[in-house]
Amino acid sequence: MNGGRRRDRRPRQAVSAAGRLAEMPLYRSRRHKVIAGVCGGIADWLGWDPSVTRIAYVILSIASVGFPGTIAYVILWIVMPKEPS
Repeated sequence: MNGGRRRDRRPRQAVSAAGRLAEMPLYRSRRHKVIAGVCGGIADWLGWDPSVTRIAYVILSIASVGFPGTIAYVILWIVMPKEPS
């Protein structure tokens, strides 16, 4: 009838990446801190490696002539709360 496959009758719970990220607060990292923990916090939030996040941030900052990336980092440093201990 259905090709010999057993059909699971339980409803699947679809959790999108955006929904999962919306549930997690964005904090400055205490563990992956180099300057202020901003890139480490973003990496934790996205589930990425902190080194990859830092390299991507530096490349994007250089590609935008550095100044907007530096201003964005300082703003995030001020706005993002520290990770609870």
